Amino acid sequence: MMDKPFFNLYSHDFARVAVASPRCKVADPAFNAQQTIALARQAAGQGAVLVAFPELGLSAYTCDDLFHQRALLDACLGALADVVAASSELPLAMIVGVPLRLNHTLFNCAVVVAGGRILGVVPKSYLPNYGEFYEMRQFSPADNTAVTQIGLLGQDVPFGPEQLFEIEGLPLFRFHVEICEDVWVPVPPSSFAALAGATVLVNLSASNIVVGKSGYRHQLVGQQSARCVAAYLYTSAGLGESTTDMGWDGQSLIYEKGDMLAESQRFLQDSHIIFADVDLERLAQDRMHATTFAQSVRRHADEVAKFRIQRFPLALPLERDLPLQRLVERFPYVPASSARRDERCTEVYNIQVQALLQRLQSSGHEKVVIGISGGLDSTHALLVCAKAMDRLGLPRTNILAYTMPGFATSERTLRQARDLMAAVGCTAREIDIRPSCIQMLKDLGHPYAEGKEEYDVTFENVQAGERTSHLFRLANHNHAIVIGTGDLSELALGWCTYGVGDHMSHYNVNASVPKTLISHLVRWVADTKQIGDTGSDVLIQVLETEISPELVPAKTGTGKEEGKPAQVTENFIGPYELQDFNLYYILRYGFTPTKVAFLAYSAWRDRDLGPWPEGGNPARNQYDLAAIKKNLGIFLWRFFKTSQFKRSCVPNGPKVGNGGSLSPRGDWRAPSDSEATVWMEQLARIPDN
Repeated sequence: MMDKPFFNLYSHDFARVAVASPRCKVADPAFNAQQTIALARQAAGQGAVLVAFPELGLSAYTCDDLFHQRALLDACLGALADVVAASSELPLAMIVGVPLRLNHTLFNCAVVVAGGRILGVVPKSYLPNYGEFYEMRQFSPADNTAVTQIGLLGQDVPFGPEQLFEIEGLPLFRFHVEICEDVWVPVPPSSFAALAGATVLVNLSASNIVVGKSGYRHQLVGQQSARCVAAYLYTSAGLGESTTDMGWDGQSLIYEKGDMLAESQRFLQDSHIIFADVDLERLAQDRMHATTFAQSVRRHADEVAKFRIQRFPLALPLERDLPLQRLVERFPYVPASSARRDERCTEVYNIQVQALLQRLQSSGHEKVVIGISGGLDSTHALLVCAKAMDRLGLPRTNILAYTMPGFATSERTLRQARDLMAAVGCTAREIDIRPSCIQMLKDLGHPYAEGKEEYDVTFENVQAGERTSHLFRLANHNHAIVIGTGDLSELALGWCTYGVGDHMSHYNVNASVPKTLISHLVRWVADTKQIGDTGSDVLIQVLETEISPELVPAKTGTGKEEGKPAQVTENFIGPYELQDFNLYYILRYGFTPTKVAFLAYSAWRDRDLGPWPEGGNPARNQYDLAAIKKNLGIFLWRFFKTSQFKRSCVPNGPKVGNGGSLSPRGDWRAPSDSEATVWMEQLARIPDN
């Protein structure tokens, strides 16, 4: 069993964070503190460990010269004292904005509060003094003082912009605070903070609204989170700020490495709060994987060395189930929204087609040889070949397509292969491989050659090998290259015949395309009628065909269901939709099996499934934790223990997505004789139900 509860997000290096925009009253700190505390209680109730509030939120941003009134500044200290007192009963950190006097100088500050203590004060580094902003009229920038410690509300408190805050027991959660304009400058303070180890960057902003500014905030925050490989929390002042000369929309944003996790509704008429579950391990893994991040740390060592780390205890909400609020897509390789479908599919096809064009031109070939089974992978590869010929200005008859029925080929797939080749307009040929397979089986002394129903791995691989052998010799004979059809999912699971089999080709256009994405791509071609109405009908039939290698015929007298293959691939290796999910998170991020299972559970647990994807596959499967664990076990054993030798010598083929490639020349280099022990031990920690 795990030391921490499996069904709690904090057990898997997630952290729930919140960004709040309270209704405020200008120059009424007591009211503003009440609104702040109410939202903080709401955040704590939802299991958040951090909540950020707007710039100068305890006073309101639009106080102008009222900031020089002692009555207001004293009232702000009283409001801050109320927030500090309230924090003693709340298991989270709060970051509030307040004006603070120091040595006859006024600073625009963010104050970090937790457990009844002030953990640190961060003054604003860059003060805008252009357009509608006049901050240098009232405030001084952070570098106007060399003080690093101040007395505040009876406490000795660290002061300065170079501070990082870390929760004990949650070491990957290290946060930094900057204020509004700080992120609008060419080199924000948070850039150096990220190099110093901050994984969560927080911006307390007021930020008035003008036309187009909302979109620019998205770009700014999204790019900063991506560039820093961090989460970025952005607050903004809303209702209650003075509209003497400006308007306010209260926009709040949470991004994680360029991906938006949450956004508030704008122009709300009351206090509001948004939440997001940040994947801290994703950030740590990506920083470790991108070695240039560490190079940047070394290059800016002087700036990094300025940061101080303030560690503080916090009771994590581990005593209860706390499922992810974050949406985990079931199909990480496939766009969830139909609005992005055309863009993604066009890009994938262009990558594959362009790669094939280059290979043909550099090798001096104008013809390709491809085996067509009537199944998904060869269908997709044929479509790529057709686009390549069109792009080269060559006739599609330069595609020499062969369907090669064997002992278990069904009438359905044979018909689909014939119809598909006709729809594409390639040169279509048919070769019955059974005679050559019989000869091989006789040479081997295999029982099948003597009339016995012996359907072992040798029987299967003889057929796979004969097909590939024919394709290579046909390529020699026609001055062509063999196009591979095997996909990323099959390579990950070792579901391919090594060497003289579907493992080998001259160039594999599908090398880094997983099965779920291939299904999506083929459906897109069908929906957009790219090979005509008849061709679209064939593609739909292919999509509706159960995936099978069709190498084993039904034994005599078994009463096999009409039209159903004796071999169903997913009965052996698990559902592709689950295995592609497992592949993505293990290959892309190196997550542990326990975390992958938690993510899969979060993705596949009780939810309204809807179509897959929008307007797509009618399959509406759900998986409980037992099924997730079982199929993850299949994946781990096959991926880490039994099939690396096949990946160590794969043909050339283009990488198409961030989900990765298994080529040893690309994303994945691993020993062929490693053990799977540590992954299987992790698997055992996953609950059975």
